Amino acid sequence: MIRLREHGERLVALDADRGGHGTLAQAALAGAAEALTLQRQSTTQRVRQRLLALASDFTATAAWSSIDAGQLDVASRHLDRALTLAGLAQDSDMTMQVWNLRAMLARQRKEYGEAVAASQAMLTTAGARRSPLHASLAYARTAVGFAYRGDRHEALRCLGRAETLLEKADLAQPRAPWIAFYGPAELHCLSAIVRDQTGDPAEAEAAYHQALTALPTTYRRNRAYTTACLALSQLHQGDVEQACATSGDVFAIMAGHPLPGRMRRLLGDFQRDLITRAPTARIAHEWTDRYRTEWSPHEHGCR
Repeated sequence: MIRLREHGERLVALDADRGGHGTLAQAALAGAAEALTLQRQSTTQRVRQRLLALASDFTATAAWSSIDAGQLDVASRHLDRALTLAGLAQDSDMTMQVWNLRAMLARQRKEYGEAVAASQAMLTTAGARRSPLHASLAYARTAVGFAYRGDRHEALRCLGRAETLLEKADLAQPRAPWIAFYGPAELHCLSAIVRDQTGDPAEAEAAYHQALTALPTTYRRNRAYTTACLALSQLHQGDVEQACATSGDVFAIMAGHPLPGRMRRLLGDFQRDLITRAPTARIAHEWTDRYRTEWSPHEHGCR
């Protein structure tokens, strides 16, 4: 079981560096299959439940990799399975992880009502009730859902709760690998998303800068994605040249690896907004000519 846990931790680290891709998802599903095989061979209920929780964790990792790679239907099937396994394991932490990913998946699908509902389901878990860190993530995710749904008041209220709870959290305490990403940097990033969606691009830009300052160096994919979001917030303020320069940093950060599908879609949004806002500007066409082959899904496929 220790070997399987270490394998799961290595996959989380690989995701933080490269982002979601098919090889990572396959490795996670293989880990889930091995945990389930050991579970069937175990003679004690406690060990069986721990192995079921591990299988849920691996399956959720495969789901997240699929979300990041842009394979949303595949991710949905993995999440259904992960939730079933979490229930069999009677593991509230794994249940919360699945609802967190379900909220993210719903946002990617533009199903914002479901994103809010999944985030609110996070708040009903035992983990969110006992841990300020977990509750903070749940409120931050709920804030993002409300922001995309167009409810500014609720979005800012939930964001305030997330900030207050994170101040109460003991960030030095050990935590499960799935929630290791969450802390000040991630909350700044989610806050920026809320601010951008609710019509405050200047505040969003400031929050993205704070996120990048606080982000650990090991989170390369998150740094690239946050940089792309920063470029979009700069574009929303009409700062076309700065936005183009910032977005170019994304490709430098991820040099050597294909961009995950979620990041490519974000850069596709950037390119469309760029052409809309500056249809005759030379810099807009230069950006498209320079980076088209680097972010185009046609070039790299969904990995």
